Amino acid sequence: MASTLIFFTVCSFLVAVGRSQSGDAAVMQELKKTVNAPSQLGWTDPDPCKWKSVTCSRDNRVIKIQIRQQNLQGSLPPSLGKLTSLQILELQNNQLSGALPSLAGLNSLKTLSINNNNFTSVPPDFFDGMTSLQEVSMDYNPFSTWQIPAGLKSASALQKFSATSANISGLFPDFFGAETFSSLSNLHLAFNNIEGPLPASLAGSSIQSLWLNGQTVGMNGSISVLQNMTQLTQIWLHKNDFSGPLPDFTGLIQLQDLSLRQNSFTGPVPDSLVGLATLATVNLTTNKLQGKTPKFSGSVKVDMSPGSNSFCLPDPGVECDSRVNALVDVAKDFGYPATFADNWKGNDPCVSWKGITCSPKNITVVNFRGMALSGTISPSFAQLTSVQRLVLSNNNLTGTIPNELTTLPNLVELDISNNQIYGKVPQFKTGVDVKTAGNVHIGKDGPPPGAGGKGNSDGSGPGSGSGKKSSTGVVVGSVVGGLCILAFAGALVFCVYRGKRKRSGRVQSPHTTVIHPRLSGSDDAVKITIAGSSANGGGTGETYSHGSSGPSDIHIVEAGNMVISIQVLRNVTDNFSERNILGKGGFGTVYKGELHDGTKIAVKRMESGVISENGLEEFRSEIAVLTKVRHRHLVALLGYCLDGNERLLVFEYMPQGTLSRFLFSWKDEGLQPLEWMKRLTIALDVARGVEYLHGLAQQSFIHRDLKPSNILLGDDMRAKVADFGLVRLAPDGKASIATKLAGTFGYLAPEYAVTGRVSTKIDVFSFGVILMEIITGRKALDESFPDDRQHLVPWFRRMLINKDTFRKAIDQTIEVTEETFGSICTVGELAGHCSAREPYQRPDMGHVVNVLSSLAELWKPSEPADPDDMYGIDYDMTLPQVLKKWQALEGMSLIDGDATSSSYLGSNDNTQTSIPIRPSGFADSFTSADGR
Repeated sequence: MASTLIFFTVCSFLVAVGRSQSGDAAVMQELKKTVNAPSQLGWTDPDPCKWKSVTCSRDNRVIKIQIRQQNLQGSLPPSLGKLTSLQILELQNNQLSGALPSLAGLNSLKTLSINNNNFTSVPPDFFDGMTSLQEVSMDYNPFSTWQIPAGLKSASALQKFSATSANISGLFPDFFGAETFSSLSNLHLAFNNIEGPLPASLAGSSIQSLWLNGQTVGMNGSISVLQNMTQLTQIWLHKNDFSGPLPDFTGLIQLQDLSLRQNSFTGPVPDSLVGLATLATVNLTTNKLQGKTPKFSGSVKVDMSPGSNSFCLPDPGVECDSRVNALVDVAKDFGYPATFADNWKGNDPCVSWKGITCSPKNITVVNFRGMALSGTISPSFAQLTSVQRLVLSNNNLTGTIPNELTTLPNLVELDISNNQIYGKVPQFKTGVDVKTAGNVHIGKDGPPPGAGGKGNSDGSGPGSGSGKKSSTGVVVGSVVGGLCILAFAGALVFCVYRGKRKRSGRVQSPHTTVIHPRLSGSDDAVKITIAGSSANGGGTGETYSHGSSGPSDIHIVEAGNMVISIQVLRNVTDNFSERNILGKGGFGTVYKGELHDGTKIAVKRMESGVISENGLEEFRSEIAVLTKVRHRHLVALLGYCLDGNERLLVFEYMPQGTLSRFLFSWKDEGLQPLEWMKRLTIALDVARGVEYLHGLAQQSFIHRDLKPSNILLGDDMRAKVADFGLVRLAPDGKASIATKLAGTFGYLAPEYAVTGRVSTKIDVFSFGVILMEIITGRKALDESFPDDRQHLVPWFRRMLINKDTFRKAIDQTIEVTEETFGSICTVGELAGHCSAREPYQRPDMGHVVNVLSSLAELWKPSEPADPDDMYGIDYDMTLPQVLKKWQALEGMSLIDGDATSSSYLGSNDNTQTSIPIRPSGFADSFTSADGR
């Protein structure tokens, strides 16, 4: 008996020792060491199969490692790929870093979750041989640039693949279709650097949830393939460059959530989408959609901000003028070109529509000469019965001349010269001059070799053909288009600078060099170098600009390819002439500049006397934020310059200046006071911009200096938030952090002014004050009033007590009807909540956007009594008179200053004192993608 007991004891010991010394045990011991396993994991036993969060099979092979949310801060060992029986690897929500080890050959692995860590790279063979893989989550890791490897195709059972904000680059992979992944239901690739169109291989896929929103460069092309992805329930494609018409949604009978905002879609919203029974939310804001405003079911939550598309009327479901409908039908056969969507506004084609001439309200001339149109000639031209001249020359049109055009009763001229039209010319009535020169196949029965029809299902668009000729055209078009894009980017970003950057030791990819003469101060060309990204995603290029005497060392802020030469900025601002001053701020002067092609810019020049540590820090902060964060309602940084003591930022030009001009200085500057509708729209624009900063980016930011002089307006009176020198990275969660006081008195939240602690709620407080200013027309702090009324917030709260007193607080320039008063009251209540004393009592900006957008959508834009008066031009004037008036208008300059603001346009408001304090602890990485 004793010998038997001894035997079993020895055997048990030997088994334990053998297990601990096995391959899996050795790997697990190494993993324990590299991840710095904390004591709460309890990984003390020599047998890893007894460890918490580790599961082994009966033969003592490790099959599950589930150590999520353990605050692990180490790295993964290269030997992890030896756990060949591993089925589940869950490491999410830790702080693990370093390169991912290759897991090639783990053919038992089903679930891989490594999201929300700090991993830095993915090996090319990472997914090789993972034949059992079903779910992958790699979101929110600061990987160096990588592409999804073809090795993933071995995971034919894949169901979910999520790699949001994972720095994926390159074209969208063509292997995510049903042919490779027949069970794929979730594909989440938002906030990356993916480019190009949606591949045709996605047709027929089983994908239900598709996230491709917020690509840094922007995916492009048609989304017609979606109509064949009939399993879709959720589509997020917002914040890209997709274009063309919306597809037919008839087959998407399970679709519930559709977000297409901030793209370039054109054409009408199809009835197949409007009538979709399953639809719950739809967002079409900021596109170029045409025709009537769609009227969705009351159960559908709709985001379609007024004026953010090219609909004929703001009222949902109301039909357009018959002439508008006819022209939109005409545009269909051209593929709904963006040039029409950009220029055809409103419900009257006789009011400044591109290519349309009327007399007086009848369309008499349609002139689309040289507009680079493709596609075919639309039979819908026949609906424009008053047309006398139809000019379609010098385009790339194909197909035949529709017989319907012969029915136009007033037609005297049809010019289709210099296209690719073929076929016989129909018989027009006597007196019609049909010009067909330059169509080499006119009169022939068939199309020319390679001529296409009305487009392909892959989104290649009208007129795209097949065959050698067509392919050549595509290649040539791509090259020319690419050069045009580079030239245009050069005009905006000015990737030119004098001198030689400091050597950083980074490996740079090859540079692309083009010549753009518009940026030079003479007839000579300027060399523009667009540098490739470095291994760290940083590098600036190395060039010598025109007129440079040689290389010199200058300090470079790592902000991509946005460095501008000082000479270029001197040229475009006329050597910083006083007559080009737009405003002056605490750190310098802002100048208007103009390129040779007429593009206007704003140049913020820091005074050499104030380039202190704080000033330089603000300069760096503004670059750091604006080069990485992009949003329609955040002002765009186009470039910067550092040359000796010169520190300059180049912004997009905002012609209407600051909101403070229109609220407080409109009389002095001869401006019209803002109507309530415009004030409401401006408030919504600002709210959306701040909402993005707070929570829709990968990381959250606090502006810290929201005020009307930091809100800029474009010609369309749409608003953008500016001046990001004091922006601070927000803490995780709901916490607040201590920082030095910065901002403007009157807008500072109580907890910030007293304790110096900040959270996103301090911006909410400032926004509440701005809402009060918008309602009352009063400044946040105005010493011209008696003591009890100098501070706007407490006075506004007292006036908000009842409707009678509140009515007296409303700006007298606002026309208050019963309907507007209800809207103003709602915004007043919102302002009160936003400016609550305690941070937890204030709403977040998402709630603010919801409240304001619901009000804005109720409004109809007012029509001027006489549209001609909008621009002070009488269309009955002779051409010489019109030219003189235009020349007079062109000579007018916009002079605007704000001594309290470092933004590049502001009002002369000396009652508010900015405190430009250096923001500390700024993060090195930022997002450029827009959230949901």
